[in-house]
Amino acid sequence: MPGNGERRGRAALVVLGDIGRSPRMQYHALSLARQACLEVDIVAYGGSDPHSAVLEHQSIHIHKMKPWPAIPHLPKILQPLMLLFKPVFQFMMLLWFLCVKIPAPDVFIVQNPPSVPTLVAVKWASWLRRSKFVVDWHNFGYTLLALSLGRSSPFVAVYRWFEKHYGKMANGSLCVTQAMQLELAQNWGIKATVLYDQPPEFFHPTLLEEKHKLFCRIDKILNESCGHQDCFSNGKDENNPNATLFTTQVGPDIILNQNRPALIVSSTSWTPDEDFNILLEAALMYDRRVAAILNEDDSTPEDVLSREYCEGKQFLYPRLLFIITGKGPEKQKYEGKLRKLKLKRVAFRTMWLSAEDYPLLLGSADLGVCLHTSSSGLDLPMKVVDMFGCGLPVCAVSYSCIKELVKAEKNGLLFSSSSELADELMMLFKGFPDECDALKLLKRGVQETRSSVSWETEWEANAMPLIAKVISGDF
Repeated sequence: MPGNGERRGRAALVVLGDIGRSPRMQYHALSLARQACLEVDIVAYGGSDPHSAVLEHQSIHIHKMKPWPAIPHLPKILQPLMLLFKPVFQFMMLLWFLCVKIPAPDVFIVQNPPSVPTLVAVKWASWLRRSKFVVDWHNFGYTLLALSLGRSSPFVAVYRWFEKHYGKMANGSLCVTQAMQLELAQNWGIKATVLYDQPPEFFHPTLLEEKHKLFCRIDKILNESCGHQDCFSNGKDENNPNATLFTTQVGPDIILNQNRPALIVSSTSWTPDEDFNILLEAALMYDRRVAAILNEDDSTPEDVLSREYCEGKQFLYPRLLFIITGKGPEKQKYEGKLRKLKLKRVAFRTMWLSAEDYPLLLGSADLGVCLHTSSSGLDLPMKVVDMFGCGLPVCAVSYSCIKELVKAEKNGLLFSSSSELADELMMLFKGFPDECDALKLLKRGVQETRSSVSWETEWEANAMPLIAKVISGDF
């Protein structure tokens, strides 16, 4: 990019969403600033804080737009009008920021989806400011819209036309899978470069001391149930302030509790393309199956089991604690379902973690669960990439291109139903924590297959040459 004595170039990243919940675009920003030596403007919505590395970099400047105001309980007859008014509002807001609020960039890099009005606004802005623009295809926007309106909706057809028409006007394209690259080339007439998601340097296995500090920070949340009392409610050892559910500090040393629960993490955006019911049903099946194996009946109260665990008693199958992270439109709906569950050996906690604590949680967990199914069947869940970066094996919903990422029985397992997921939980956690050989095998597989290619090297090999050619006009 710019050499000695040359003007320092500029790139603008456009996200019609919460920048704190757009990790790939945050990583783009860091690479553009660090590796390409560009000034970077991020135009996005606020809401969640991005990683501190983004906030603290002197060459990255965040410009927050005002979001479309939420209108609760909108009559159904007015919803089509909102589908028209909302993009008009967003289009004007985007043009104001891209053409007036920020300095003219050499290149706009826009996240897709959403496609409307983002691609239209960025194309107009690139023409008005004589800049180039690159689309980073994360998925297809029209397939997400079809989840709520149906594939036959005329709005979906119009949306697809805009997405394809303006997507083809870009000076360059990036995408997340080979399957998407093929679809873009064959059916959209768009040549895209695959830029696989890779974990940045702050996603790595968590040290024991870091685990203990994290569990101390979130200890209050871990001991408060989502509904009625469960097997972890008030499970803290009140006689030892240095103990958590998972770790105990003894003098200068920190140890993992022998009778600790298995910690399972699932990150979700609480959207229709992730069926959370699969996880709830699998948890219920695990609970019932373990009770049957131990010849327990439904009359055994939760506080008896909790007391037995606190006294150090171990069982063939452990308690499971699911921590569900993320924000999204269906969160309240499923939290209501969680409150109605009556489980003896399984509990759920929902939380939103800072960008710094989230990698620590992944590196502290025993298993990750991914419910992402992809509206297009052509994208890959970045959450799984992050989990692998932290040394965490994954159970993931099976769909068309997931095998580009999850290698069954090597770094994870695939499932298609709640029953299959329950089977996998039973197999992986039998004998936990010391004699769960199947889980240990997957963990070794993650370590062996953890890509030697980091985000930085992947970006320098694939994104940087494309962006340089687009800026120079050689593409």
